[in-house]
Amino acid sequence: MTFSTDTSAPLPTSYSPRYVEAAWYPWWVKEGFFKPECQQHLPHRKPEMFSISLPPPNVTGSLHLGHALTVAIEDALVRWRRMQGYRVLWLPGSDHAGIATQAVVEKKIRKERGVLRQDLSRDEFLQEVWKWIEEKGNEIFKQLKEMGASLDWDRACFTMDSVTVTEAFVQLHEQGLIYRDRRLVNWSCALQSAISDIEVENRQIERRTKISVPGLEDKVLFGVLETFAYKVEGEESMELLVSTTRPETMFGDVAVAIHPDDSRYLHLHGKRVCHPFTGRLLPIITDPAVEPQMGAVKVTPAHNHVDYKLAQRHNLPLISVVAENGTMTAECGEWVQGLHRFLAREKVLAALKEKGLYRGAKDHCLVLPVCSRSGDVIELLLKNQWFVRSEAIAQSALEVTLQFGRGGVGWGSLCDWCISRQLWWGHQIPAYRVMIPGSPDLEEVSINLSNYADVLDTWFSSSLFPFAALGWPHKTEDLQQFFPNNILETGSDLLFFWVARMVMLGKQLTGELPFSQVFLHSLIHDAHGRKMSKSLGNVIDPLDVIHGASLQVFFLQNFPQGIAESGSDALRFALCRYDAHGEKFSPLVLQLNSIEKASHFCNKVWNALKFTFAALGEEFAPLDPQQVFPSFPMDQWILSRLYHTAEYCAQHFENYKLHSAANAVSLFWVQDFCSTYLESVKPILRTGDPVRLLSTQQTLYNCVDLALRLLSPFMPFLTEELWQRLPKTHLESSPSICVARYPSREHLRHWCNPEEEANFLLVQQIIQVIRCMRATYQLTKARPTVYLACSETAPWAAYEKYQEPLQTLSLAGSVNILPNSEEVDLPLNCLAVKVNGHTSIYMDLQVGYNLAHYWIQDSKKRSD
Repeated sequence: MTFSTDTSAPLPTSYSPRYVEAAWYPWWVKEGFFKPECQQHLPHRKPEMFSISLPPPNVTGSLHLGHALTVAIEDALVRWRRMQGYRVLWLPGSDHAGIATQAVVEKKIRKERGVLRQDLSRDEFLQEVWKWIEEKGNEIFKQLKEMGASLDWDRACFTMDSVTVTEAFVQLHEQGLIYRDRRLVNWSCALQSAISDIEVENRQIERRTKISVPGLEDKVLFGVLETFAYKVEGEESMELLVSTTRPETMFGDVAVAIHPDDSRYLHLHGKRVCHPFTGRLLPIITDPAVEPQMGAVKVTPAHNHVDYKLAQRHNLPLISVVAENGTMTAECGEWVQGLHRFLAREKVLAALKEKGLYRGAKDHCLVLPVCSRSGDVIELLLKNQWFVRSEAIAQSALEVTLQFGRGGVGWGSLCDWCISRQLWWGHQIPAYRVMIPGSPDLEEVSINLSNYADVLDTWFSSSLFPFAALGWPHKTEDLQQFFPNNILETGSDLLFFWVARMVMLGKQLTGELPFSQVFLHSLIHDAHGRKMSKSLGNVIDPLDVIHGASLQVFFLQNFPQGIAESGSDALRFALCRYDAHGEKFSPLVLQLNSIEKASHFCNKVWNALKFTFAALGEEFAPLDPQQVFPSFPMDQWILSRLYHTAEYCAQHFENYKLHSAANAVSLFWVQDFCSTYLESVKPILRTGDPVRLLSTQQTLYNCVDLALRLLSPFMPFLTEELWQRLPKTHLESSPSICVARYPSREHLRHWCNPEEEANFLLVQQIIQVIRCMRATYQLTKARPTVYLACSETAPWAAYEKYQEPLQTLSLAGSVNILPNSEEVDLPLNCLAVKVNGHTSIYMDLQVGYNLAHYWIQDSKKRSD
C-alpha cells in the first residue's frame, strides 16, 4: 500500500495507526517545521526562545519504554511551545557510550572472527567500532522518528565529534580542577577498566547465595561472614578474632582496629598480631570510627574505602593484593599468586582451618557491587587515574536553586570524580608524559612525548552536551541564542550522575547554568516493581508497541497474548497521562492496558471527525473563533467547556503537569463533545432548520479544530491527518497543525460562560438519574414520558432552557417541566424519584406497562 500526505481522498472508514502514521513525519522534516527558523514565518510568532536537549542515548543501543516516556514528555512540551509561536530548538544527539560500545564490538569480533580486542592494534579495533556504528548506530534515530519526535535533525550531535572535550579538559586542568593521583576506584576485572558509579549495580544479598562470575565455571558463594583468629605477638595463648566476607583480601591487611573505649580490648592497646601467611606484624590500632558492636576489624586499605581513610589517619601502608585481571598478586605469596581471587578465597579458608585459626561462619546480609556491563563483581583497586575536584566545582553551582518536579536538587556528599577509563573507544585523554632519556651530553638531551592511552569517562563528554552541541567553545549563533536551555528533562535516576555534573561543568566552563529548570520524571517499572533494564531482560521496544508484537516476543514478560498494534499516538498519549512526578509508575501491565485504551480513544476522535465532516457538508465556510457568537444554549455550553479546557491545558503545561493536560483533553473529547454535544445536536441536523444548522456547524467546526490543536502535542499524527482535512478559515495560514496557533484564553475568552456550564450541570444530573431509572426497569427500547417537578426558579429555568437536549440525551419520549407536582394530575403508573432538595422526577411507565407492573409488584413483595 502506498501512503502519502494527500488528504483529498475520502476519510477511511475506520482508524488505522499504520495508515495515519505512515507519511507525515518525512513531510514535517522536509518542510522544516522542526527547525527554530520556521517560527519566523508564522503570524503568531513570539520573540521568546525555547530550547531543550534530548538526553543523548547510547549510539549502539536501542530505546525501551523508559526512553519512550522521555520522548513523549519532551515532544509534547516542544510541540506545545512551537504552536505558541516560540522559536523552538529540540537538540538530538547520541552518546558514544565508551564501555557499552566497546563491549558490543568486542563480542561481535570474537563471535564473527574469533579474535580478541588485544589481538588487534588500537587503530584496527577503532575501525571495527566505526564500522559497527555505521551499520547499527541509526537504530535509535529510527525509533525516535517513528515516535514522531520533532527534533531538529540538522543539528544532531555525536559526542565523539566534538572538540569541546579537549578544550574542557585543558581549561579545567589549568584551573587546578583536574589532577592525576593514585586512589581507590571501581574496577571491573572483566573489562580491566575503572568504571563509574552509575555502571555499578548494587545487589542486595540477604543470605548465602551463589552467583555466576565471568571467567569461572562454578558459581561463587556470597553472603557469608567468615571469622578467623590473629595470634597476638609474644602471647601464644592470646588471639584476636576478626570477621570478613572477603577472606582472600587478608593478604592486604595492614592492621587490626578497635574502638579505644571497648573494654574487651584494653589489654591489647599498643600490641601487634602476626599474619599467619606473610609473617608481617600488624599493629592493633584504636580509632573512634570503629563501631564497638563490630569488635575488632581487619584493616585492608587498598581494597576498602573506609579502611583507606583509616589508613590515612594512622599513616598505614597500602598493599594491593588483587591484580587488574582479578588474580592474586605477588604480595600474597607463590601458593596463591596468579590464582583467581574467588578461587583463592577457598584456598585461604582451607589454609586457615589447617593452621587452626578458622573460627566459623554465618549468613550475612551485604550489598554486592556488580558491573552492569560485564556482570563481574567490582573490585576496589588503587590505581593512578585522572580526577575532577567535584566539591570545588560544585560550590558555585550550589548558589543557585534548581526546581524540578516537587522539590529541589540535592547534591549530597561529593567525592572527586574519576574520569579516566582503560578503554580504546572514547576521547583519549589530552595529556602527555614527558620522558627525558639519560644522556652524557646535556646539550643534546632529547625529550620524548607520549600521550596517555586512557580515555575519558563517557559522562564527562555527555556532561558538556547542552553547550557542546551548540558549538562551544566557539561563540556560535546557536550558542548565543539557545544557551542556556530552558529546561532539562530526564529520569530521576540520573540526578547526580548526569544532571549534577552538567550543572557543575556548565557553570564552571561557561559561567552559566546549562538550563534554568530541571524536570525529573519517575521511572517505569515492570510488573514485579523492577526498573526497566537490559541486564534484567525486562525492557520493551516501543516499536513493538507501535507496530504490535507476537506472542513469542512477550511470553516471558507476562504478556501471554503479545501486544496488538497500537500506534505511536496511543503510546505517547498513554505515557503522558501518567503522573510522572511520582516515585514510580504503576506496574507495566497496567500501562499496556492504558495504551489499548488510548488506541480506542484515537478511534473515538476519528469517528467524531467523520460525523463532523458529514454534518459540515461540501459548501461549508468556517468562521474564525473571534467571529463565532452562538445564541443557542448547547452551543454556548460546549464552547465554554472548550474555553475552560484550553485554559486548563495551558496552565498545566506551564507547570509541566502533562498528565493533567492530557486527561483534560481526553475528558473534553469523550464526555463533553462526543457523548454529550454530538448526541444532542443529531435532531437538529435531521430537522434542517437553516439558522440552527448553521450555528451547529460553526460550533462543530470550532470544537474539532481547536480540540485537535489541544490534542496535537500528544498525538501529532492523528491530529495532522484530521486537521488537514478540515476546511480552513480565511485567517488560517498555517500549513500544518504542528505550527498552527495553540488555543489560548485570550482568543477564546468571549466563549467563557460559567453560568451556562452551571445550568447544564443541573441538567446533566437529571439526565443521569433518568438513564438510571430506564436501566433499572430495563426500558431499553421504550421512550417513556418524563415529568420534572421543580420548586425553585433558577433550576426550573435551566431545565426549560435545555429541555430539548435533556429529552434527547435522557432518551425520553418527552420531558414535561412542572412548577410543582402537587398541582398536576400525574398518570397512575408514574415512578417517582427525588433528585435533590428542589427537583423530583416522575417517569410514566405506561409505555412498558407489563414490565412496569412486574417491577411494581416485585417491589411491593420486597417491601412487605
